[in-house]
Amino acid sequence: MTVLAFALTGLALLPLLAILFAILRQGLPNLNWETLTSLPAPVGMEGVANGFANATLGTLIMVGIASLISIPFGLMTGIFLSEFGRNSKVASAIRFITTVLTGIPSVIVGVFAYAVVVLTTGGFSALAGGFALSILMLPVVALTTEEALKLVPTSQRLASAALGSNRFQTTFRIVVATALPGVTTGILLAVARAAGETAPLIFTALFSDNWPTGLSNPTPSLSVLIYNYANSPFTEQNELAWTASVVLVSLILLISVLSRLVTRRIIKS
Repeated sequence: MTVLAFALTGLALLPLLAILFAILRQGLPNLNWETLTSLPAPVGMEGVANGFANATLGTLIMVGIASLISIPFGLMTGIFLSEFGRNSKVASAIRFITTVLTGIPSVIVGVFAYAVVVLTTGGFSALAGGFALSILMLPVVALTTEEALKLVPTSQRLASAALGSNRFQTTFRIVVATALPGVTTGILLAVARAAGETAPLIFTALFSDNWPTGLSNPTPSLSVLIYNYANSPFTEQNELAWTASVVLVSLILLISVLSRLVTRRIIKS
């Protein structure tokens, strides 16, 4: 059974390893400092720096906006579902709506954000893109927070109450602190999903070959750049799409590692 378990685990990891191998093999040869710090160059121009620094910055801006919106609301929703309204009808309704929201295609979210933000403000923008990504992140943060809090033993809650802590102190000082690694994992999953989404950003942030000039203007992103350049008939843009894929995966990995290190230090302290 041990051998079978390891064999099936290897098969489950095979697609991930194949994707990573393909991305690294195609993208690493063109990865250099110039690519990371330059703007996209017009096709056919030689001797001009060609990169996607603007798309990297745009991705960070829009994922940051989405995180500022979705993480606080998602955490509070997860805490309410797990600690305060666990078996209530309101919690059941919120849980059902949140679960349904996780299954909504991202392109539908993009159309919704386009109708709510883009048409209202009269233009594509980083704010519209961040709003669309926050809708995708919110249910992931909420549901993973709820599940992480449910894993905290009831005995810890009772021990905190026995020492004189009220419900809010027990929840935020004991339960949330104990479940912090699981909550962090859920947030990272949401960030990873948001960073790789393309369809919502096409409808909301569009794209630009220049540096982001403000939150109310069209903003470039790595995912849209990869989509545009992967479909391009020009070889240099195809190569840049592979390199951008390496950077996008590396950004997600870096965020994951740093968050785990910070979480581990908080728990030890």
